[in-house]
Amino acid sequence: MDTITDIQKMQERCAAARAEGRRIAFVPTMGYLHEGHLSLLREGRRRGDLLVLSIFVNPAQFGQGEDFESYPRDLTSDAAMARAEGVDLVFSPEAREMYPSGYASYVNVEGLTDTLCGASRPGHFRGVTTVVAKLFAIVQPHVALFGRKDFQQLTVIRRMAADLNFPVEIVGVPIVREADGLAMSSRNVYLSPEERRQALALSRALAEGRKMAADGQRDTGEILAFLRALIEAEPDARIDYLQICDQHTLGAQERVDADSALLMAVFVGKTRLLDNGFLLP
Repeated sequence: MDTITDIQKMQERCAAARAEGRRIAFVPTMGYLHEGHLSLLREGRRRGDLLVLSIFVNPAQFGQGEDFESYPRDLTSDAAMARAEGVDLVFSPEAREMYPSGYASYVNVEGLTDTLCGASRPGHFRGVTTVVAKLFAIVQPHVALFGRKDFQQLTVIRRMAADLNFPVEIVGVPIVREADGLAMSSRNVYLSPEERRQALALSRALAEGRKMAADGQRDTGEILAFLRALIEAEPDARIDYLQICDQHTLGAQERVDADSALLMAVFVGKTRLLDNGFLLP
């Protein structure tokens, strides 16, 4: 496994692999790897001949007062886990390499980024789409894998790739959960033991929403009112958003149908957690 920090060297390695007819599978991350990331790498290993992992904590997607400086980092552990999963190349650039002095170009996906995380984190998705577009240009992958935990991000990246004609297959990989149901996230490390217990309200809410839909409830207002009360019963939980949306447009729905996804972002203490899932099989 080789680790590369220079953009030109990374482009040259990936271009050479393409010229040899190798299929490049790419997993972009911000590092601090956990089992959720490893599931992406395993799927990538199945789908490609050359498996590339990027580790880059992207300053452009963090807003003022967010946790860029404190975001967990452990490159030594990340490298060991990547090697164990058969990663061929790790791309781990410095911020000044990705955004040199005078950098002025950004990618913006309109509409899909106006709601949910986009409403509460202005500029976040501009940073995400910009760095992913840059990484696609550098790595030149045939297939790129993203976790469904960041459901809106996955939807936005699919739109960007289609709109800008990136020749990349975008694959969403299911959420990986802890044994107790908590969706795996690098930010889970911020939770105290009591906050972690309260954080289980998110997966309980998803399970209850699915049960209500399975029992025939189709009124999204009724479902959301019940789930909001369930989450807000936890003393340290504060809902950023709780919404039932069409999985393709992210538009809010009044009635549950086959495309309905429950999306939520909840602060537990100071930690912002995401979870989501489809309501009907």
